[in-house]
Formats: sequence, structure tokens, C-alpha cells
Amino acid sequence: MADAQDNQDPGICSEPDSAINRVFELLGKRWTGLVVAALMSGPGHFGELRRAVPGISERMLSDRLSELASLGLLTRHVVDGPPVRVKYELTQAGYDLRPALVELSRWAESNLAEGAGRCPEQLRG
Repeated sequence: MADAQDNQDPGICSEPDSAINRVFELLGKRWTGLVVAALMSGPGHFGELRRAVPGISERMLSDRLSELASLGLLTRHVVDGPPVRVKYELTQAGYDLRPALVELSRWAESNLAEGAGRCPEQLRG
């Protein structure tokens, strides 16, 4: 019988300080994945994002957007007014999360009964 380790992809590190830990440190934070998912369909203004992520406070949304921008996953563009507005858009690195989010969404639809059938349209593969 094959050892479980034999079936592992040799390109994936399973050490405690591996890349997967960094991913979940970011996406495991409350609201972060939903903010990224809301931007998958294209750029959005602060108010649009607030409506797209029900329950998030303005302060938390601002914090998550700042963090994602500092990590290079989104850009912030000031749109001259009146009124002056800020538009947020995923960078290529942010859009590169799409396949992973699609697969996580598929897994959740198949394995987590509570949310079955409620996949956001922008994450459908």
C-alpha cells in the first residue's frame, strides 16, 4: 500500500512555515476572501464593495482594502469629482487568485451543505 506521502505533489511544501500558511494568514482573515471575490467581476467603489459584502463595517472594509493594496493584490485609484471617489481594482496577482477561489467554491458547494447553491456568479468556472 502506498504511503500518503507518496501521493503528495513534490512541488507543495508541507512544512509549518510553508506558502499555504501565508495564504491562509491572508485569506483566513474575516472578510478578505469576500472582498477579493467582490472585485473579481471588475473594479468597484467603496460603497459598492460595502453593499457587496453584507455585514462588513466601513472600518473593516477600509482595513482589508489597505492590506490588500499593501500586498499588491489591488490598486486604489482616486476618481476626480465632485464628489471625489475611490475605485479599487485587483492587480494581476489578485486576479490570479480566481482559479483557487473557484475550486474552493466548488468544494464548498459539494461538501458544505449549509451554503449549497449560493456561489457568487463571478466565481463560477
